[in-house]
Amino acid sequence: MRSIPTPIPLFPLPDVVLFPHMPLPLHIFEPRYRKMTSDAIASHKMIGMVLLKPGWEQDYYGRPPVYPVGCAGIVEECRPLEDGRFNIRLKGVSRFRIIAEQDGEPYRRATIESLKDEVGDAAALEAGRRKVLAAIGRAADGPSFLVTQPELPAELFVNAVCQALSLSPVEKQSLLDCDTLGRRCARLLEILDFRLLEQTYGPGGDKLH
Repeated sequence: MRSIPTPIPLFPLPDVVLFPHMPLPLHIFEPRYRKMTSDAIASHKMIGMVLLKPGWEQDYYGRPPVYPVGCAGIVEECRPLEDGRFNIRLKGVSRFRIIAEQDGEPYRRATIESLKDEVGDAAALEAGRRKVLAAIGRAADGPSFLVTQPELPAELFVNAVCQALSLSPVEKQSLLDCDTLGRRCARLLEILDFRLLEQTYGPGGDKLH
């Protein structure tokens, strides 16, 4: 696992969750995040993605609450634009937990601890992976390209599905919070099974009654 510098700049968004090893394109336009990007490029090239908690609208330009677990990404590509904005591409490096936030910059920074993604129960993970593949194959809006790549290593497969699926930000956060790949895969299967029930019976399961 690659080491994450601490403190790390935080980029809180209401609808984006990054997973380890996954790519994430971003358009940087707010002045505070332009400085964050410039500072990161000039040093360690790391940015910590975190999800804003519900109710963030009331204090967006301050320090609205964020979920404590995020994912650090390294800037793999940066394209400065003429007016000071940036188009960048992050690649997820590792999960982290926020210990404490620090002042001193217009953007948010935090002291963090890195979190490992252990495999957990390897046999259960492989069984869960097969079930996830089957569920994706049945889903109307599943990322079909993943079904044709079952040879992907388990970590890449699970995180790629988590990143690619059209899930709510809170659902994705619940997946990022899982401390082993086995638990993340099991949680993903729970979400997929629920979505398939909704597709079959409608929201609320009306046809079940």
